[in-house]
Amino acid sequence: MYDQAKYLIHADITADGVVERSDVVGAVFGQTEGLLGEDLDLRDLQESQKLGRIDVEITSEGGQSFGEITIASGLNRVETAILAAAFETIERVGPCRATVEVTDLEDVRSAKRREVVERATQLLAEFDESSLSSQDIVEEVREAV
Repeated sequence: MYDQAKYLIHADITADGVVERSDVVGAVFGQTEGLLGEDLDLRDLQESQKLGRIDVEITSEGGQSFGEITIASGLNRVETAILAAAFETIERVGPCRATVEVTDLEDVRSAKRREVVERATQLLAEFDESSLSSQDIVEEVREAV
């Protein structure tokens, strides 16, 4: 995953034919190029490391392809949402008709904060279990004497 990601764009893709990862990546670049202007050009954003690589997992079954696209974004929330909406304008992948639907805009920092809270809660519970009350200390000293 892209190390400086603030957000992850998750999208499902369905194509009416057998397509490969490279077809999907090509469609993302090709069909969004020039759509949003120079400031949100995918190639420029990747070169400036504001956008991670386009991760595609795709499987084909029964003459159709299904998969998930994940893209890490270091852009702000509004720009990330605009890019995500642009991905939904993709209509073809390779020679096949296709649909892309954004399923989630994940705030990576929010997920990390939840992990921090969960771990802090665990650590505090372990700490509370291992600490002795003053009465326990008195009893332990009496037993030792």
